[in-house]
Amino acid sequence: MPILMTELARKAGALLCGVALASITTFARAEDTLAKIRQTQTITIAHREASVPFSYIDESTKKPVGYAVDLCLRVADAIKRELKLPNLKIEFLPVTPSTRIPAIVDGKADLECGSTTNNAERRKQVAFTIPHFVATARMLVRADSGIKNWSDLRDKNVVTTKGTTTVKLLTDRDKVRALGLKLVEGVDHNESFAKVEKGEAAAFPMDDVLLFGLRATAKNPNAFDIVGDPLSTEPYAIMLHKDDPAFKAMVDREMARLINDGELTKLYDKWFMRPIPPKNVNMKMPMSHLLRDILRFPTDKVAD
Repeated sequence: MPILMTELARKAGALLCGVALASITTFARAEDTLAKIRQTQTITIAHREASVPFSYIDESTKKPVGYAVDLCLRVADAIKRELKLPNLKIEFLPVTPSTRIPAIVDGKADLECGSTTNNAERRKQVAFTIPHFVATARMLVRADSGIKNWSDLRDKNVVTTKGTTTVKLLTDRDKVRALGLKLVEGVDHNESFAKVEKGEAAAFPMDDVLLFGLRATAKNPNAFDIVGDPLSTEPYAIMLHKDDPAFKAMVDREMARLINDGELTKLYDKWFMRPIPPKNVNMKMPMSHLLRDILRFPTDKVAD
């Protein structure tokens, strides 16, 4: 009997030790990002190289700049303050659409600052903070066309860029409204834009931020308008590690502060309503009603 009791006690002790170790491991995992930042005195920001005006390389300085980059730098400053790391270094990691999620999942970057949509599929691998932008599918038309909404396209030529998801959105709208659209294709966005410019198509539907960018770089930007009720909405947000509640809470707090103090709105105006480097192009893209509504009640919960 004493031997049996001793063996039971040993097993119970091992079990309790295992539970304790599991709890410590879970806690450590939850603290991974902040612990790594403390240990290395470094935060790594993943950025895009050509996602204007969100995240791109300024040709004159060869450094990452943009609306999303500015937001991430504000978050980095907050982490520096909260962790009391006066010598915190910021390292930048260039990513592409195909490498941005692995960069976060594999721990190569702590934040991804670009033009990444928060959706259900991506949330299986990563987390997102409060959206900083909402892209919508609208259409670019000539300012003298008289076209204001989708119903004005009845029986007209409409250009879409080959291989884009806007084609399905447009054909679905066509079936519902029986608009009788005549679809033509451009090999890329520049060719699609040129077809509207030349009068070969009445409208070019696409993500509105891309359309504003194309209009901004046109020879005569005032010759074009971006119109139409949104066909879709895509909330862009900073991407970070999944299942890291302490780090996410710190990022969310700073994003909420930037919104509530009006700093995010000022940054939006800087990048979307004023000339931006390196060519001083002005997007002239006012903040949408959808984004204004999000900023009134900040949350990381989005509709899919």
